[in-house]
Amino acid sequence: MSLTVRVFTLHGGETQLLDTPECCEDLAGFESWRTEVWGSAAARALGVRFFPMLDGGELMARPDEVPDFVVETKIMRANLDRLVPEPDRDHSREWYLDTISSRLANIQIAAGRALGVGGGVLIW
Repeated sequence: MSLTVRVFTLHGGETQLLDTPECCEDLAGFESWRTEVWGSAAARALGVRFFPMLDGGELMARPDEVPDFVVETKIMRANLDRLVPEPDRDHSREWYLDTISSRLANIQIAAGRALGVGGGVLIW
């Protein structure tokens, strides 16, 4: 399974997920990344609060939290090297760097879209 990032809006207390535009991807990483990357000890050591939510649940940045979430994505991007798990027989360090960077870009694009519509970000 894969993690998915979506933008949502709130209408009368109800959450409405927006469609992902064809020009964007909604992939946010592999299910194992809940603990290996986004919720890892390395991520927690950066002082981030949103990404570790994925370790055992979903990440939800409500509309008023999206500016803080954007800052957090920048912290994660600036520290990609620290987020890379130990390479394994199937994946090199470079593969992890490229793939984490790509999935983080999808998350950052979604956060930008959320800012533009006054919405939030959901990763599950």
